[in-house]
Amino acid sequence: MARDWLALFADTGAELTCVEAIRARHARGEHHYDGPLPDAVLFPTSIDQVCQTVDICRKAQIPIIPFGAGTSIEGGVTAPAGGLCLDLSRMNRILKLRPEDQDATVEAGVTRLQLNAQLRDSGYFFPVDPGADATLGGMAETRASGTNAVRYGTMRENVVSTTIVTGNAQIVRTAGRARKSSAGYDLTRLIVGSEGTLGIIVDLTVRLHAIPEAMSVARCCFADLRTAVECVTMLVQLGISASRIEFLDEIAIAACNRDNRLDLPERITLFIELAGAPHAVQSETRVLAQVAAENGAEAVHWASDPDGRQALWRARHAAYHSCLRLMPGSPAFSSDVCVPISGLPDCVAQTRRDIDREGLLATIAGHVGDGNFHVLFLPDPKEAGQVTAARGIYDRLVSRAIAMGGTCSGEHGIGTSKRLKLIEEHGEAGVAMMRAIKSALDPHGILNPGKVLP
Repeated sequence: MARDWLALFADTGAELTCVEAIRARHARGEHHYDGPLPDAVLFPTSIDQVCQTVDICRKAQIPIIPFGAGTSIEGGVTAPAGGLCLDLSRMNRILKLRPEDQDATVEAGVTRLQLNAQLRDSGYFFPVDPGADATLGGMAETRASGTNAVRYGTMRENVVSTTIVTGNAQIVRTAGRARKSSAGYDLTRLIVGSEGTLGIIVDLTVRLHAIPEAMSVARCCFADLRTAVECVTMLVQLGISASRIEFLDEIAIAACNRDNRLDLPERITLFIELAGAPHAVQSETRVLAQVAAENGAEAVHWASDPDGRQALWRARHAAYHSCLRLMPGSPAFSSDVCVPISGLPDCVAQTRRDIDREGLLATIAGHVGDGNFHVLFLPDPKEAGQVTAARGIYDRLVSRAIAMGGTCSGEHGIGTSKRLKLIEEHGEAGVAMMRAIKSALDPHGILNPGKVLP
C-alpha cells in the first residue's frame, strides 16, 4: 500500500513535496551515476520540525537522507532504499557571531560564503574552502577541507561543537565552546565526518580566524611533474607559512584556459599563497622563489593585490567542471587520496605513469600542501575497456596510498562508492567497531542507510 506522504508529515508544519523533478534533483550530488529517487523531500526550518520528522520516520521505519547543497561527490545523498530526503538548506540562520571568542554558531544550512559575507567587516573569516558554496552542515558531515587546509586545517579542526538529532529523535549537543576539554568521549569528532549516518547536524559552532595582514600568490610553472611535487615537499619541510599550495597539471590548465578565457602557460603549475605579517610574507617570498628555482621552475609570477590574487585562483576553482568538459558524456569519477608529505612525489609520479601506460585521459590536481591530490578519470564513453582500465588504476592508487600510511579519502568522504576501501584502510576489526557505534546511535538503521559502512 502506497504511503500518503503529505498526510504522514502534515503535523510537522514543514513543506513536503513528491514532485518527481524535485526528487530527482535530490537523488544525486556532483557524482556521475544515477540511483533511485527518494519518495519525498521535506524542507524543515527548525530543530523541532527535524525532531518530529525523525520520530515519524523511526516509528514507520522510513530511511532519512540528509541533504545540504548537493555538492557531494561519493554518492552520500543518494537514496538506495527510497525514503525521505531531508533538505536542511532552509535552516540557514546565523545564530551568533562571537569575534571576541573567535567562533560563530550557525544552522546547518548556512553556506560558507554566506557566513563570510556576514563576517566581512569583523576582521575575521571562516577558512575552510572546498570550492563549492557548500552548506556548513554538509561540510561537517563529510569532514570537508579544501584549498586552505594546509594552514587552517579541515572541518575536523574548525568545528567546535554540533547539535544533532539522533536516530531516536533526541537532541544532543556534542560539546561546549571552551578551547579545550577532557570531559568524556569526543562526540564532536565522532559526528564530524559521519556523513549523516550517526545523527543529523542541525546547528554547529565553528572557529573563526583573523584575516592576515598581507597576502601574496605565486604561480610557478614546471616542465616535470615530480620536480613540481618535490618543490612542495621542500617548502612544507622548511615551514613556509603558506595558506594554500595547489597543483594543476598541464591538461587541467588547458581546460581552464579554454573554459574561462584565461591565457595561463599550459604547463604543470603550482599556485602558492603566502599570508601573515608584511615582513614575514616578504621574507618567505624570497625563500619560495629560491626553492622554486632550485627545483627547476621555468617561471614564477607574483600577485599581491586582491584582483591579481583572485585572477590567479580562478583557474584552480574552475578546474573540476572545466576538466569534466574535456570528455562530454564520460562516466567520470575522481579520487581524493591523501598521503604523508614525504610519499607525495612517488605517489603522484607512479599514478601518472599508470594513466599514460593505459592511454587514458585523466587530470591530476590537488591540495598538495597537505599531501592530498585528486585524479579525475575521464574514460571515453564509447570505449568500454577504458572504464575498466580507469577503475584498475584507481584501485591501485588507493592501495598505494594506504600502503604509504595514507587514506582512501582526504576530503570527499566514503558515501556509497568507497565502502570496500574502508575495509582495506581500517581492517575488519576497525569497521566492526564503526558498526557497533552506528547500531548504538541509530538502532533503527534509518539514518542515511547504505552509506559509509560496507
